[in-house]
Amino acid sequence: MKTILVLNGPNLNMLGLRQPDVYGHDTLADVEALCRKTGDESGLEIEFQQTNHEGKMIDWILHARNRVAGIVINPGAWTHTSVAIHDALIAAEVPVIEVHISNVHRREHFRHHSYVSLVAKAVLAGLGTHGYQLAIEHLAHLNR
Repeated sequence: MKTILVLNGPNLNMLGLRQPDVYGHDTLADVEALCRKTGDESGLEIEFQQTNHEGKMIDWILHARNRVAGIVINPGAWTHTSVAIHDALIAAEVPVIEVHISNVHRREHFRHHSYVSLVAKAVLAGLGTHGYQLAIEHLAHLNR
């Protein structure tokens, strides 16, 4: 069974508590359950991770090389700041789908730039947690 790595960056452990008017009421556990259900329906195994530590995120990305069929990543604030995550995603050499729960383009100007988008096959923003489901389904389609 092919594996999809679902990665979540800083502060996403606070989903459901932090700014529910922006991010909704789903918790990270709800997102994980949605991802696992979508993976099961698509014939994919899901590895689900969250960290507030950039080095740990980079390690997970690099470990994905030659091991997973794709990465779904919500890099949180690292989207706009991390050249290191950008470089790690290139080195992983797997398809990447970037997901944002909110529409970052309707928010502060500094959120309009993404280092991850330069590497991603697709970007989903503003679809709430449903974006994770669509990203996994798209990776399943790419891996048929």
